[in-house]
Amino acid sequence: MSSPDPQVRAARNHSTSPTARGPVVAVTGAASGVGALLTERLAASEEIKQVIAIDERRGECAAAHWHILDVRDPAIAEKLRGADVVVHLALDLDLETDAAARTAYNVRGTQTVLTAAAAAGVHRVVLCTSAMVYGALPDNELPLSEDAELRATAEATGVGDLLEIERLARRAPRAHPGLNVTVVRPAVLVGGTDTALTRYFESPRLLVVAGSRPAWQFCHVEDLCSALEYAVVDKVDGELAVGCDGWLEQEEVEELSGIRRMELPSAVALGAAARLHRIGLTPSPAGDLAYTMYPWVVSGSRLHDAGWRPQWTNEEVLEELLEEVAGRHTVAGRRLGRKDATAAGAAGATVALLGAAAVVRRARKARRGV
Repeated sequence: MSSPDPQVRAARNHSTSPTARGPVVAVTGAASGVGALLTERLAASEEIKQVIAIDERRGECAAAHWHILDVRDPAIAEKLRGADVVVHLALDLDLETDAAARTAYNVRGTQTVLTAAAAAGVHRVVLCTSAMVYGALPDNELPLSEDAELRATAEATGVGDLLEIERLARRAPRAHPGLNVTVVRPAVLVGGTDTALTRYFESPRLLVVAGSRPAWQFCHVEDLCSALEYAVVDKVDGELAVGCDGWLEQEEVEELSGIRRMELPSAVALGAAARLHRIGLTPSPAGDLAYTMYPWVVSGSRLHDAGWRPQWTNEEVLEELLEEVAGRHTVAGRRLGRKDATAAGAAGATVALLGAAAVVRRARKARRGV
């Protein structure tokens, strides 16, 4: 008889450890990003009995028991049998992914996981969206409570998908009695991530919209994973916001980063962003700009009340982000290759954005007959 797969054997050894008396946890999207970090963290925890890792490819955590499949496959229900908790992290928020394909994957995947979890007798599903679902609005309180109304629209990258996932989370306990759903909403996520908000710091100048009131709050992926673990072991539930304590004003961000601002009127900045996206020059729609204009800082009070504390400060996360993006060059959300960046340079990149803004202004004047 052949010996068991080393990964299966490791998972069995871990699950039979006398100190591992906690839940069996399944993690989707376990091969990369936050999913890979959480899988490693849970597999090393004495509070977790066993980790079931699910992804379309095998990851590096040898202590987990792996299943290779697409989360939209109904066969996932069989793979979840025996799990107490599912953490669903198989989301596609890539800026370059076709929007329709991204939505189809994110929404169908979440629907399938929730239905499969209920069918498999799972007690709790933990979903991860973003604090972006609160919306970035000039009248937002600083900070927002978890119970604040979700006022975001679908105009920013992936936010429409996240709002639909939030809707599915609210519906699931009614559709599947006995299934508890926890939603974790991180602030600007940093640590091996690539989003419109992290690309903001790859620009030669920080675009500031005149009259706006930005407030920057970050969340390091390590803090997100520790918050997810709190939810997994039932230390806290419900709707949870997570991020560093407090926030940074735009002037503080500019001072800490050493990157100077480029200030444009709102109509010019939004018009240029919309035009560049419409003609396919940038991956970011104009709606992404709102999250650099107005505050969407969260309090994280529920996690704090449960005893959780972030290990990172906003200043430390910003420093790490700047180290990660060093050498990258982005203009209006579009990342330039090394050759493009060398040709354009910081000044040339700024001129490119201003030129796009000028095109928008000229078109507007022409329509008015000015």
